[in-house]
Amino acid sequence: MYRKNNKKSISFPERIDFFLLLAVLVLIISSFIFKFAFRVKADVKRTELYLSLRCEELFGAETTEALLREFRERNPDLQIRLMNAISEKIRRPDILIFDEGVFSELVSNGALASLKNYIHTESGAEQLAMPLVSFMDLLFYNIELLKAAGFDRPPKTREEFISYGKIVSSGNNAALADASGAAMGLSAGDNQALSREVFSWIWAAGNDFWTEAGPVLNNSAITGSISFLGRLNREGVLAPRSFDAAGDQRLEEFSQGKTAMMIASTRDIPMLRNKMGDDAFGITSIPGIGSAADSGEAGKYRIGLSGYYAAISSDCAYPDEAWSFLVFLAEQSPHLCAGLKAVPGVVSDFYIGDYIKNDPFYSKAWDIFESSEIVHGFSGITGGDKFEAIVREEMRIFFEGSRTAEETVTAIQQRLDAL
Repeated sequence: MYRKNNKKSISFPERIDFFLLLAVLVLIISSFIFKFAFRVKADVKRTELYLSLRCEELFGAETTEALLREFRERNPDLQIRLMNAISEKIRRPDILIFDEGVFSELVSNGALASLKNYIHTESGAEQLAMPLVSFMDLLFYNIELLKAAGFDRPPKTREEFISYGKIVSSGNNAALADASGAAMGLSAGDNQALSREVFSWIWAAGNDFWTEAGPVLNNSAITGSISFLGRLNREGVLAPRSFDAAGDQRLEEFSQGKTAMMIASTRDIPMLRNKMGDDAFGITSIPGIGSAADSGEAGKYRIGLSGYYAAISSDCAYPDEAWSFLVFLAEQSPHLCAGLKAVPGVVSDFYIGDYIKNDPFYSKAWDIFESSEIVHGFSGITGGDKFEAIVREEMRIFFEGSRTAEETVTAIQQRLDAL
């Protein structure tokens, strides 16, 4: 009995060591299993959405990265990733960032999800995108070219515009050699050309083509604006090949001192200041037709806005989560406007950034905006791109043929009605 007890007393510590080792191993393995399971569960819980690559193109890589980083810190369970170019060709991003030029195309293709569950408008109209930044078109003029033509201020009326432009284009002195009085960029590849080059003149005269029945262009007021543009072309004011050039090309020519006057967006002010300097050019309102009584609308200056937008893809599987990112972007809108020096910028609450108050270029643009009435073109409506294509095609026939302005607006109206 003693020997048996003695043997037991010898083997017992060995068994304790074994069980202790086993327990430690179990604890270690369990901790790994627990951490792995927790990580898997966290990954399953985290929603992943993809953001359009155009965000980086429009707002810049640094700004985009800062936006995504801040959103991740606020929403650790919602991962927003920037889509790469290859993936974007295969599938549509969950969150779309785009400019005015493709708005109608996206609507026509059914690419945008309705925001009616999140936004309620007074008119009850369905909203498909959230504006983040807005710009407007103005008349840009080269100060030195106008001085060389004998003018110390920009034109205030259409007749003055034609007079200024003809003298510059005549090249009657060395300073005006090879310069054009004005320029238009109506290339079919420029999605904002019609709004900038044609509609802006109609609006500046206090007119609008939208009625309860739809777009109406065959009236005397709009016919007068089309006739004016035809005069610019016939009387040699415009740089050649208007329908082959896009807005970017005309901007480059303006920055090189080859054009005295052109319509451009407030979006282009920073670029032109960088290339030309602050004293080389100025901005002003687009000339009206003369007296207030002539406009038919008590001379009220009107503008159309262009902008950058955020929207939810109609293919998005998690629209509520995507909407939370749109709300975040709306909160960041003042910062986005400041980064781009956008005027008017945030239209929804008439936010005036310090960059507008403290800078003569932007404060002047804001003054013009504040005294204007906002109107809308064809952007953002179903078939809007087709409407604009009709206007461009008929305007080209008008410029290059012998057709009258009256015949042109009649042809446009007939095609619009049929569409």
